[in-house]
Amino acid sequence: MTARRRFLSRTRALGLVSASWPWMLHHTAHAQNPWRVAIAVPGPGNLLFLPITLASKLGMDHAEGITLDIRYVGGGPQAYRDMLERNTDFAAGGLAALALQKLSGKPVVCIAPVTQVPGYTLLVRASLRGRVRTISDLAGKVVGVKGHVPGGRSTSQLFTEHVLAENGVKPDLVNYVSVGQAYESQRAALASGTVDAVMGDEPFATRLANERVAFILADYHDLDTTRKQMGGLFLNGNIATREDIISSRPELAEKMVKTITRALLWINSHTAADMVAALAPEDAQERAYLLDVLKVQKWIYSPDGRISDSQVASVTRFLRATELTPAAQRFDVKTAVNARWAGTAP
Repeated sequence: MTARRRFLSRTRALGLVSASWPWMLHHTAHAQNPWRVAIAVPGPGNLLFLPITLASKLGMDHAEGITLDIRYVGGGPQAYRDMLERNTDFAAGGLAALALQKLSGKPVVCIAPVTQVPGYTLLVRASLRGRVRTISDLAGKVVGVKGHVPGGRSTSQLFTEHVLAENGVKPDLVNYVSVGQAYESQRAALASGTVDAVMGDEPFATRLANERVAFILADYHDLDTTRKQMGGLFLNGNIATREDIISSRPELAEKMVKTITRALLWINSHTAADMVAALAPEDAQERAYLLDVLKVQKWIYSPDGRISDSQVASVTRFLRATELTPAAQRFDVKTAVNARWAGTAP
């Protein structure tokens, strides 16, 4: 079966072949008493997790009989903590950070992919231009990463440590500071000099560079670069839940997976302009930057919502290269994944 036929088969199964977003909104009018489902999401406005916002904007949650209650937090570790503390039943974050939670005995599980690349941009504050020319020049500097909680580093910190080590800088030669996951907080950290660099997000990174608050030192959105650097594509952004949801409310997990899959299939068959129109940011400048970034980076998302075994294997290799404990060296990230509803891909 060709890739196009597989894609059409999958979209037909979800009723999306001819779907446009007004159709989705019309369809929600027929939903009967949808369950309200809380999900903790890093953001707002983070490119990595826009499919979740998009699913809500287009009524794809209502089409599956749920209403997404999106609660924005400062990073993946906080999202996972909220889920584990039962403030939400679902969370979005990086798969490597979720694997650390699983490794420490937490009852967490990935149920759906969002992205297939790291999706980060390494920014350096503008006043250091000329003094920081390469990643190795970050030795002794302060780097902003996404929020962390006791016992859990964010995937952005793990990825920063990995990048530094590859460039000859021991991770403990850099100080890490939490800068949150909103444009305003990342801008403030750089502009004030609180941090020297940020492992940041789009579309914020492009905006900060254009505003000359920072300059881009390295970008980790490109598919080919990811394959070369990580040994294959890399499942980063994911939807997670607790194991008790899987065992006691599997129908809820299924509805969440189908909602996200609808959004990913829609993205794969629509343009960047369609995405921005559906998301409809209120700020004109924010809309413009989002459109510019999506024109180039739209392909960071999973094209079909399936969990790729090869991408999960890339995360396992990454985790073992970054977390050097004996337990981590034996850990297979696949044990933190349940593809029951998403399905698997090579």
